[in-house]
Amino acid sequence: MSMKKLFSLSLAMALILGMTACGGGGEASGEDGGTEGAKEVRIGVYEPQTGDNGPGGKQEILGMQYAQSIQPTVEIAGETYDVKLEIVDNRTTPENGPSAASQLVDKDVSVVLGSYGSGVSVAGGKIFEEAGVPAIGVSCTNPQVTSDYDCYFRICFTDPFQGPALASYAYDTLGITTAYTLSMLGSDYDQGLVYYFTEAFEALGGSVVSETFNDGNANFVSYINNAKAAGAGAIFAPVSINYAQLIVEAADSQGFDGTLLGSDTWDSNKVVESAVGKDVRIAVTTFYQEGGDPDFDAGIKEWINSNPDAMTNNGGNDMVAAVTVMGYDAYFTALEALKAAGSTDPADVMAALPSVSYEGVSGLIEFDEIGDAKRDSAFIKVANTTDGVWEFEKVQGVK
Repeated sequence: MSMKKLFSLSLAMALILGMTACGGGGEASGEDGGTEGAKEVRIGVYEPQTGDNGPGGKQEILGMQYAQSIQPTVEIAGETYDVKLEIVDNRTTPENGPSAASQLVDKDVSVVLGSYGSGVSVAGGKIFEEAGVPAIGVSCTNPQVTSDYDCYFRICFTDPFQGPALASYAYDTLGITTAYTLSMLGSDYDQGLVYYFTEAFEALGGSVVSETFNDGNANFVSYINNAKAAGAGAIFAPVSINYAQLIVEAADSQGFDGTLLGSDTWDSNKVVESAVGKDVRIAVTTFYQEGGDPDFDAGIKEWINSNPDAMTNNGGNDMVAAVTVMGYDAYFTALEALKAAGSTDPADVMAALPSVSYEGVSGLIEFDEIGDAKRDSAFIKVANTTDGVWEFEKVQGVK
């Protein structure tokens, strides 16, 4: 374990020993399917449900809720605990993150899951660190999430991998030598991925033309035309779902005949549905492709179809989003940590997390010395613009 982790654990233990009550445990109320009078452990869910990342956050939460429906209890030190999900809306933006994180700390959660969105994850990290509460990032890929805060672990790949993976795909598989990048000003996620992509693509021998846009922009026609003028064979735009849909529309209207490259945020039924009937080619990096685990796919589809709220939060259909799978795996990773800790005390859970190993739907989950998942591959999938579905193309690594 790193000295950073040891320092964090010492701080967390000191904070918790100073409290009059141990966080995370208690008597269940009998709500949410719990057993009246049984012990209860609370898992915080720190996700956007509104704002630009709301659709993705809702799909990530669905994975956790489905997982809880399958296993609503956990054995901790020989006792059965009902698991309660404490869900708060961090509203997408970093300025809203600290207040949402504080709500979860006040609810005495043992561990936190989330968030969809790296900026808001970083913003909440300070609150979780000060309170000594461990957090498991689900799909927040920016390296700052774990490098800045010892309380944070994560189960997804990171942008220093994802950017070069997309660069390798564009240069080696697609044969593209000129790429255009488009990112939103002020977004750590966008800017970070553009940096890692550009660095790798240029190292391979390609050239990159980059532009940025302001938050709130609704017209991407000029950017598409700039990419065409630069002779770009691909436009890499690691942006939110809402912006991705606008870029798809503009690329079609302006006749861009290259490939739209999207990061994990583009892996959404909203994005692929926006491409139906349009003359565009979209390829994205992601964590899971539907069909990778048929039993899981069948189970969650049945659950979504039997639950009107789940159907709505999944965008109106039963397509399995990769972030939903990651939410599912994060829930079970948290249970493994609770079992390994033998306690609901957040400090004990934090101490147990580095050694957790869980074989999830998305693959084996284990953590390195700074809390990042040991991931060395991503799925590349492309949009079927006739049927409105994602189709698997290849597993992509980095040379």
